Amino acid sequence: MAFINIKTKSVQVKIVYYGPGRGGKTANLEYIYQKYRSNITTEMVSLKTHDDRTLFFDFLPFDVGKIKGYDVSIQLYTVPGQVKYNATRKLVLKGVDGIVFVADAMVEQRKSNIDSLNQLRENLESYNLDLNTIPLVMQYNKYDLKDAGVPLLSPQIMQQDLNSQLRVPAFAASALAGGNVIATLKKIISLTLSSIQDQIF
Repeated sequence: MAFINIKTKSVQVKIVYYGPGRGGKTANLEYIYQKYRSNITTEMVSLKTHDDRTLFFDFLPFDVGKIKGYDVSIQLYTVPGQVKYNATRKLVLKGVDGIVFVADAMVEQRKSNIDSLNQLRENLESYNLDLNTIPLVMQYNKYDLKDAGVPLLSPQIMQQDLNSQLRVPAFAASALAGGNVIATLKKIISLTLSSIQDQIF
């Protein structure tokens, strides 16, 4: 639920990048942080676990303007991808307003993608949130590896595995190279802000 401050006429929105380990969540946020450094009001904070990390920073979205007279700021978070850190992943989802699910296009990660999406559904249910109704964008990442001969799942197969029922917007991407990173970000911001308008008086 968006944090609304009536005194300062501001609204703070939380967007979480979720997905399997080493799928590209961190690469997405690092690309956004570098590209829009002037729109970012805080340092990027990195909380490292043994072999994974959680990132977050505050982001002032471009071209959004005000919503019902309220200034908008957005907090972008990643979750640790490793399954053993599920308690942390669940904690990061607390108060989430929108989600980008970053799936790994490598053939060997097919089961991890599906397992991670199922876990996301369960974690949201613990906060009485529904994956079918929360603002959500799919990103199928690592298509830059095609040139390196790495076996990849086609976007069609990934749609079938992850998005045949949800039917949310989806992008084939390369987080490292920046391919469709900003398109993904703009889409989740748009969906999330549309969904929270009713919360603002």
